[in-house]
Amino acid sequence: MALKTEEMVLNMGPQHPSTHGVLRLELKLEGELVRDVKPHIGYLHRCFEKHCEAMSYPQIVPYTDRMDYLASMSNNFGYAVAVERLLGLEVPERVEYIRVIMAELQRIASHLVALGTYGVDIGAFTPFLYCFRDREKILTIFEETSGARLLYNYIWVGGLAQDIHPDFVRKTKEFVKYFRPQIEDLNNLLSYNKIFIERTANIGILPQETAINYGITGPVLRASGVKWDLRKNDPYSIYNKFDFNIPVGEGKMGTVGDSWDRYYVRILELEESLKIIEQAIDQIPEGDVKAAIPRRIKPPKGTIYSRVENPKGELGYFIVSDGTANPFRVKVRAPSFVNMEVFGELCKGHLVADVITILGSLDIVLGEIDR
Repeated sequence: MALKTEEMVLNMGPQHPSTHGVLRLELKLEGELVRDVKPHIGYLHRCFEKHCEAMSYPQIVPYTDRMDYLASMSNNFGYAVAVERLLGLEVPERVEYIRVIMAELQRIASHLVALGTYGVDIGAFTPFLYCFRDREKILTIFEETSGARLLYNYIWVGGLAQDIHPDFVRKTKEFVKYFRPQIEDLNNLLSYNKIFIERTANIGILPQETAINYGITGPVLRASGVKWDLRKNDPYSIYNKFDFNIPVGEGKMGTVGDSWDRYYVRILELEESLKIIEQAIDQIPEGDVKAAIPRRIKPPKGTIYSRVENPKGELGYFIVSDGTANPFRVKVRAPSFVNMEVFGELCKGHLVADVITILGSLDIVLGEIDR
């Protein structure tokens, strides 16, 4: 005769260190087994989209920094591309090269946070120190160029806030040379660690069909074996000029689309970003990075949806212009928000400890979930 247990509701967060921000998870448990998970958001009150209605187009740029604050440069990039398309504006080639380099450095920095904190979630603290040590080198490059280490306000509509630092090219090349061997060190330390594999392999398996139906994007989608990356499939800026691969999950340690695959796809993407930076850094043309910045931005009446490949997935801006200096409406398709939708499905049937494993593998930031 099977032992019957009562269903218990357990709240995890919003002050839990592994919920990666102010997220409350309502777990329905039968013993240690998870029967259902309901995420509760709304503790951050960022109000980005409503703020945009009272701001001019250039004034919105600093607010984009504060959505996914671990990928601020990429948020600036996506917004600038959207408004430039609305205006029909072309930017100088020098600006495009610098933007791509900054975006790929930001991708590496964002992934390093994801990988390092994921190690801590599983119980490995040393990889966290390695990842943050290397991320500091990128932040130093950003600080010398933009004056900030987290919220940059650097990529403006039509150009850049200022040109790159005189040592930018040299220091970026030095970072690329330094960082490549560190990827292998991280693999030896964490990726192929027996305990880490046992905690992540075959946990939270996301099939391709389910990922597509939920609108999942970014490394989470690619880990399920779907070769989809906007830099290749719907190119923007000058990404079509560069040679790089799209890593996908292969189920090397378990089943395709499990938590280990979601982790490892980000490891592989570090190398691909280095490739893009190497190609772009030697081709930066001369020019004025402020030459195309409009003195006054008043797009014609109309709407636009523009998307870019952020470190966490597809970041889309839907902008409604009424012909004035302020947008009538700005709606953001935030990858963390959409990717979080599938969380409950991934957790069903797993243990409570696996909830943290699955959540960390999604690499969410609450700043763009509760925006």
